[in-house]
Order: sequence, then structure tokens, then C-alpha cells
Amino acid sequence: MCNYPKQFEAMATNFQFDSDFFKNFLIPDYILRPEAEAKVESVPYVPNCPVLVFINSRSGGQLGGSLLSTYRSLLNEKQVFDLGEEAPDAVLRRFFLNLEKLKLNGDAIAVEIQKRLRLIVAGGDGTAGWLLGVVCDLKLSYSPPIATVPLGTGNNLPFAFGWGKRNPGTDLNAVISFLDQVLKAKEMKIDNWHILMRMKAPAEGSCDPIAPLELPHSLHAFHRVTEGDEHNVEGCLTFRGGFWNYFSMGMDAQVSYAFHSERKMHPEKFKNQLVNQSTYAKIGSTWFFAPLFHPSSMNISQIAKVEIMKHHGDWQTLPIPPGIRSIVCLNLPSFSGGFNPWGTPNCRRQRDRDFTPPYVDDGLLEVVGFRDAWHGLVLLAPSGHGTRLAQAHRIRFEFQKGKADHTFMRIDGEPWKQPLPANESVMVEISHLGQVNMLATHSCISRSVNDPSTPSRIDEDSEEDCEDDSTQGGEEFRKFGAAATFKIPDEVDISQLS
Repeated sequence: MCNYPKQFEAMATNFQFDSDFFKNFLIPDYILRPEAEAKVESVPYVPNCPVLVFINSRSGGQLGGSLLSTYRSLLNEKQVFDLGEEAPDAVLRRFFLNLEKLKLNGDAIAVEIQKRLRLIVAGGDGTAGWLLGVVCDLKLSYSPPIATVPLGTGNNLPFAFGWGKRNPGTDLNAVISFLDQVLKAKEMKIDNWHILMRMKAPAEGSCDPIAPLELPHSLHAFHRVTEGDEHNVEGCLTFRGGFWNYFSMGMDAQVSYAFHSERKMHPEKFKNQLVNQSTYAKIGSTWFFAPLFHPSSMNISQIAKVEIMKHHGDWQTLPIPPGIRSIVCLNLPSFSGGFNPWGTPNCRRQRDRDFTPPYVDDGLLEVVGFRDAWHGLVLLAPSGHGTRLAQAHRIRFEFQKGKADHTFMRIDGEPWKQPLPANESVMVEISHLGQVNMLATHSCISRSVNDPSTPSRIDEDSEEDCEDDSTQGGEEFRKFGAAATFKIPDEVDISQLS
């Protein structure tokens, strides 16, 4: 068992907490050992809110390392993990295996810890998505809910669930305050989206991605599918992955790619959140001159055919307005640092276009289009939004090389440059996979279809422009599966995760 640091008495006085506050989070030593002994040990209490903390020490400049030190001074060091040293899948597999061994031996504390466990992850959206993916892949009977500490550039996941979007304080008082929020937070489910991408395989050589393709870490299945797999297509590469917040393509992904490329080449220039965000804004200003940096030949309607499935088994062709340079498939009400591209349709628009309120656990993605940054400025207005294109359970993009030989794509802040081979199509299909549990504060902006406190009424006074409608089509529904979807390779520098 860990002993309380001497500073606990002073901190308890400052925060009007008694010393029992810290017992809520501490996990006994014997449960955290690499090989837990299958015997029950006597401990004086059962933690009310046991936590495992995962910190990307390379996020947020020097803040990640400072936050790691503070958490280790407050909690049992064995329950606070540096993602630069140990991956979350190894930690969680070991931890839950220990719990199962102890439960079989009649350890009531192990039973309660499994029921009450909460996870904390500190890093950017890429780091948070990594942990969410691991939890999803473990397929636990009950997935522990997750709180996210914003240490990245966009921080859309933390912002969507009320944890803020600015780097938090890393001192003792700030961390204790955050732990208090974790203790009081409510649980909320969030949809998990599976993405499948298929393209022509090289005629010779390995089945690595076509150069210069560098996919995000969540699209890691860099091999041909096995024989008998329903997605097995002769001569093609199949990539699988997943996301929780958004998939986007076009000009916005191009800006993000330029930022990530600059950070990769000059990491010494990206040491804190303020510098990162100002650099991103500077690069993003090129979107105001979209005709120069993103010619019309790269507009979505010129390179992609889009189909959606709103109702089971019914595919529809989705017309894309000619001027749309960017499409966002959105699950959370936070994009590009906290904007909500979908907004709030009024009752008439909802009825006329068959829209439903945008919940994070309803199995629907909101599909929004943008022409350029001038169009994006409407998001600064209280009721501003992009061009609402559709809501869908499944989305399919088929890219053909036209005048452009590439496009840009992005998953939860992780961008890549996607080549479009001559005379060959690239297919991207998105489908609902499942759900994981998140922790949300009282200021959470996300809405749940299962939460009785969630407002179900749409604002009838909101005014908006309605630019596009959809048409219908059909094709039989097929399920997708994703194995080990979110594994991050050992050689990856996690400082590059947003």
C-alpha cells in the first residue's frame, strides 16, 4: 500500500478535503504487481473511485512530464503510467488478468475495484483515441469509463465532455481539483466508428502502403486480408481502423497535414500549446485563399462518389455541391478546437430533411461540407454551421483520379496525404462498430439519446440556410469487423500524436 505524502495535510486544508479524499483513488499494491499473487490481502478500505492514469509525457511540451510527476506524488506510482514507456494495452491486459485471478480466489476488493474503476488519459486527441481503442479492443464485460486531460492542440475529445480544451495546471492543487471532478463525473456512452480503406496493391514487392503514403496509427492493418475474409479482394490492400470524433477530407485535412509535417521536421519549434495553436492558425490562413492552395480539381465532387445509408439496407447517393472543398463526418459536437459544424437545425429543417438531434450515442454521423475558410467563419456566430449534407449510419466514398493525383484525409486529428492511382479507385467505408464509456462533467456539451436530462427539443427560433438535399439508392447491408484496430507500433514516436 502506498503511504500518503507529507503534503497531503496542507492540500487537504487548502481544498477543504479530509485525508480520506485520497483513499477514493488509491489501488492497493498487491493488485498492481506484475504477477498478482492469487491470495487475498487485508487492506483497511475499498477505494470508491480507483483510477489508472495514462500520461503521454511528450505531449504539451514539458507539461506531460510535469503532470506525470505530480500524479505519481499523489497516487500509488504503480497506477500511473508513462505512455512513452509502456503501452496501455499491455497495462490493461495485465491489470484485468490480475483482477480475474484474485476474484477467482474470493477477493471481494478485486470485485469492487473492477466495478468502480475509472481511467484517466492525458495527451492530445490522438493519445486519447489510442486508449479508447485499446479499451474497445479488449471487449470487457464492462468497460471502465474514461476521463481525458487536454494536452494536445485541438483537444476536441476533452472539450466535448466538459474537461476543457486548454492545457490544465500540473501542480498539486490543479491535479487534486481534476481528481475531484473525476469522482463526481457522470458516465456517458460514445459511438465507435470503424473505417475500412481499400486500394490497389503494388504488383511486386511487399504489401506496405504505396509511397509516400503514411497512414495514421489507427489505420494500422498494413497487409492483405487473409483468405476467406469477406473483404478479401484480389490484388488489393485493405486497411482497417476506427475513430470517435470525426473523419474528414479535403482542404481542412490539407491544412492539418501541413502542420503535422512542419512539427515532424522541426519538433524543437513545438514546445507548448500556445505556439502550436498559433502555428496552426498561421498555416490555416491559407484556406482563405483556397483557389490558390486547393484548386477546383481537388474539390470533393470532382474526385469522389459518396453514398450513405440512413436506413438499414438502403444506400443513397449523396450529391455534393460543386464548391465543397472539405467534408467532415462528425460524431462529437467539437471540431477544430471546439467548433460545432453541424449546429442546431430548427424543427422545420429537421422535419423537411429527416434530421434528428445530434447525439453522440445514436449510431449516426453528421456529414457537413465547407467551401473555404470564409465559409468556416460562420462557425464563430452563435447559430453558425457548415453545409449540412446528411446524417448516416454508414458512409462510402469512392475516389477516382481526375485532374488531381492525391487528396488529404484526417482521422481524429491525424492527417495523411492519400495518393489516387491512375485508373484505380480508392474506397473508404465507415460503419458503426460499438460503444465505449466516457466520463463527463456538468459542463459537458455532448448529448446522449439515453440521458433523460438531455434536451430533446430543437430550437424553433434558430435561423439557417439550407443548401443541399440527398437522393435515394440501395444495396444490401454487410457488417465489418476490426481486429486489433488501434494498436500503435513500437517504433512510433508518440510525441507526434496530437
